[in-house]
Amino acid sequence: MSVATARPAAGERRRRMPGAEGIWVLIAGDLAIFSLLFLSFLLDRNDDPATFEQGRQALHLDQGGINTLLLLTGSWCVVRALRAARAGDAVRAQRWLAGGVAGGAAFAVSKVVEYLREVDAGHTSTTSDFFMYYFSITGLHLVHVVVGTAILAGFLLAWRRRGVGSGLVAFESGALYWHVVDLLWIVIFPLLYVVR
Repeated sequence: MSVATARPAAGERRRRMPGAEGIWVLIAGDLAIFSLLFLSFLLDRNDDPATFEQGRQALHLDQGGINTLLLLTGSWCVVRALRAARAGDAVRAQRWLAGGVAGGAAFAVSKVVEYLREVDAGHTSTTSDFFMYYFSITGLHLVHVVVGTAILAGFLLAWRRRGVGSGLVAFESGALYWHVVDLLWIVIFPLLYVVR
């Protein structure tokens, strides 16, 4: 094969993975850690289903549903922000990204309110194995939400100062991280709140 045929023809776009290569290593590491936590939770739940069911019933399904809606809405806003940024529409990109930041911040506040509610009801990480997992898994996830929200807020501030055109690969990386945080919650919500 000659060099001329190996290169894309004029007008053709070369396909690439979104974001920087390093983000995929971070994502794989996060998914591995959470997968181990999920597996450990399932194995322990299998050993003591009554305690885990009692803990699950003590949670507020409506609060978990609200948290899910907040994260899904935030992710939808981030997708719209990326589309607007790629199209060069700075105003819309910033508005959508502000919506993503608001979704992440609202989730964090909602989760803290939920923690306070559980502690007020006498549930702490030492109450039972279920609540040890509940606070560990959701706490680690909350840290990821806060980091993701800070990343999105950083891009929003940068876009307001320097414009949207530069750094789209970096923003893709931030968006990928955000979507993984959302994906993790989509597993956490049924695992802790729904499945018996």
